[in-house]
Amino acid sequence: MSDDPTIGFLKADVARFCAGLDELAPPIRLRLLVQLRAALDEVTDTALDAGMSAAKAEGWGLRQIGGQVGLSHEKVRYRLAQRAGKGEPAGGPV
Repeated sequence: MSDDPTIGFLKADVARFCAGLDELAPPIRLRLLVQLRAALDEVTDTALDAGMSAAKAEGWGLRQIGGQVGLSHEKVRYRLAQRAGKGEPAGGPV
């Protein structure tokens, strides 16, 4: 997936956390896994939107950004507009 060692460290930390849940009762285990997934999604979505905004500010096109992040240019346009709607700069006109 990634050659970046920091990704490997993060993945190992998450795997260690998940392995620590093995002895918990299923309802507690499932609740914690859902909370973990939501927390990771929130953090990575925010960082992805910020990265796409930075790329747009540097003059990248929507298709170029989309190619890097695995989204269609229309989805990139939508996410940048959503970010701009929250009062955060979206890297100029879309």
